[in-house]
Amino acid sequence: MAKKSQNENLHIANSAKKDEFYTQLSDIEKELKHYKGHFKDKVVFCNCDDPRVSNFFHYFSYNFENLGLKKLITTCYKSQNMDLFSEHISEKAIYLEYTGDKNGNKVPDPEEIGIQFLKGDGDFRNPESIELLKQADIVVTNPPFSLFREYVAQLVEYDKKFIIIGNVNSITYKDIFKLIKANKLWLGASIHSGDREFGVPDDYPLTAASSRIDEGGNKFIRVKGVRWFTNLDYNERHEDLILYKNYTPEAFPSYDNYNAINVDVTKDIPLDYEGDIGVPITFLDKYSPDQFEIIGLGISNSGIEFGVQPYKPEHKKYRKEIQKRGAVDGDLYMIKDGIVDVPYARIIIKNKRL
Repeated sequence: MAKKSQNENLHIANSAKKDEFYTQLSDIEKELKHYKGHFKDKVVFCNCDDPRVSNFFHYFSYNFENLGLKKLITTCYKSQNMDLFSEHISEKAIYLEYTGDKNGNKVPDPEEIGIQFLKGDGDFRNPESIELLKQADIVVTNPPFSLFREYVAQLVEYDKKFIIIGNVNSITYKDIFKLIKANKLWLGASIHSGDREFGVPDDYPLTAASSRIDEGGNKFIRVKGVRWFTNLDYNERHEDLILYKNYTPEAFPSYDNYNAINVDVTKDIPLDYEGDIGVPITFLDKYSPDQFEIIGLGISNSGIEFGVQPYKPEHKKYRKEIQKRGAVDGDLYMIKDGIVDVPYARIIIKNKRL
């Protein structure tokens, strides 16, 4: 049987509910260096992390004084042992509190880490975990991809700052996109393309071609379309995207039933077009809220609404196909009940500079 491609790892995780991915320390360091000023005197909460393998716990505990943290809290799902260097043999969930180096060796020793058992299973939705969340200023972790919407909804409910990892397709979720459009959530600074490698538990099924086991027996997979999601500001998101192309009707066809032009590649956005522009969701990797306004989102079967022109009589020629899908310039784009339907997700934007 042929091996599965690396972007199928997420489908495996969702179906098996095995999406406990361990983020690499190098990826954490590359991202968090953009937010150093945000952490001073703050309580950081990593609520989806086993400290025995969590590089989030490693990063914050070893950089505690450098970042000027007030406290680090980590919750572990059940079956994590209180001995940080032992096997998964405990059936009780725990949480850890670290308030900095006490003996001067600049190492977070086990005796300096407050370890307490939880009554529940340590799930981020558990009341105990929520009480710890209330204490936190900033949440930093890699939540289960299959629960991403629910996880973000909780952070919004409790008005928390956060830096978390998710899949780029999460942009098209109705509740996530509303936050992006309202400038309450945006993509992070360091991952704009490609795939990333994650560690996985010992019992994770390695069925993808991109999987590997290192010399120590640790399992890893590569996952495409990974992004950081945050509501902490950083300097780079206010840098303008350099535009160099001029608009021509031939190069930028318009949608049949929505007054916007289609752009397939972000770098090709015309510098002199004043109207609405449809761009791929990866546009958000380069999005500056100072340069562009986000109007809405069009995606097949999404049910995401934004202001569009009403259905016109001339679209009757598409009657049979109108319930299926859409396209551009003679192909089919549909509109029904105020929703644009397109074969590929498109964010509708407008250039503020014009």
